[in-house]
Amino acid sequence: MSSSPEKVLVIAKEATVRSQLRRTLETLGFDAGEAPDGGGALVRLRMVDYEAILLEYRGCGVDGVAVCKQLRRLYPRLPILVVTSSSSLNKKLAAFEAGADDCIIQPLAERELSVRLRSAIRRFHDSSVRTPERFAIGEIALDRTRRRVEKSGSDVSLTPTEFRVLETLMQQPGIPISHSALISTIWGGGVQG
Repeated sequence: MSSSPEKVLVIAKEATVRSQLRRTLETLGFDAGEAPDGGGALVRLRMVDYEAILLEYRGCGVDGVAVCKQLRRLYPRLPILVVTSSSSLNKKLAAFEAGADDCIIQPLAERELSVRLRSAIRRFHDSSVRTPERFAIGEIALDRTRRRVEKSGSDVSLTPTEFRVLETLMQQPGIPISHSALISTIWGGGVQG
């Protein structure tokens, strides 16, 4: 990892909360950007290679859950840390089921926030090294960055779920994966039947 500051995107509906979190991150040595919602976050994520997301949502509310799910679907490896004022177990579990990697209860302890973010970013970079963005097995090539699949040089159209299934299977060629492990990997264990 380079010596430049780690890039973290702060997503919070209220401007004062966004600004406060951004200033806290900058004080801790991070390069922080801001977005007010999921749409704004997607614009920022296309422009900057962020290494983590800090998502604030009041009590893990419906909007925050939807934003977290959308970001996890589009950026499956990017660390998402949720900041919430609720210590309710159900609300924390909702954040994890939506795809969060960590849930931090406010008020924030700056040192703890810094350590958790840097740990998530370190794991993100470690997994980036182990898993290439483009790989092939036989006639099938998968490009994670462009979310494209080719068979014998021709594009194959897949739904997002089909893409995640194929990606998961191609990462461990020749190794059997149980149905429950596949479901857990693709949907984060939050699937209800």
